[in-house]
Amino acid sequence: MVWISIVTVILLNSAVFGVYSYLAEYLKTVTNLSPNTISLTLFIFGGANIIGNIVAGRLLTHHAMKSIVSFPLLLGAVYIILFFTGQFTVPMEVLTFIWGILAGGIMANINQYLIASAAPEAPDFANGLFISACNVGTTLGAAVGGLFISEMGTPYVVLVGVLSLIVSLATILLRIYMFTPAQQLSR
Repeated sequence: MVWISIVTVILLNSAVFGVYSYLAEYLKTVTNLSPNTISLTLFIFGGANIIGNIVAGRLLTHHAMKSIVSFPLLLGAVYIILFFTGQFTVPMEVLTFIWGILAGGIMANINQYLIASAAPEAPDFANGLFISACNVGTTLGAAVGGLFISEMGTPYVVLVGVLSLIVSLATILLRIYMFTPAQQLSR
């Protein structure tokens, strides 16, 4: 379970930071925002992270598995809409706010939950794994995002997020299937 959780965290972080690492460039070249509006948009993203942290605590306390399975689907929907409407300012601002809630707050808490629940007998070790897996995911996502931009152009960086989310959903479902007792799966 620990290894599947590590891979899942790497993929989820890759999905977010493969796109977020290039958000300013995306806002400049695709949405055609001014530098001041780009700064405001990044501020909105950061503020939304705070809201996401509050929401995540409640979601994971009451509906952990549903929240974890729903996350890649919701963020994937945001990325798909962003891909098709990213050139428009108002939808981009709204999507950035929703993305900030999902990516900054909820994802970070989901990642921590995945690792901590995989190794509850070693919480300090699990925390180290969490940080390392997040860093690997951030690096991997940013590197692949850069490749997508250099090969296809800035609008296509969103595909890094979508592809990482698809694979992360598969690892989440594998984790649930392999490590949930049969009687719980039948409910």
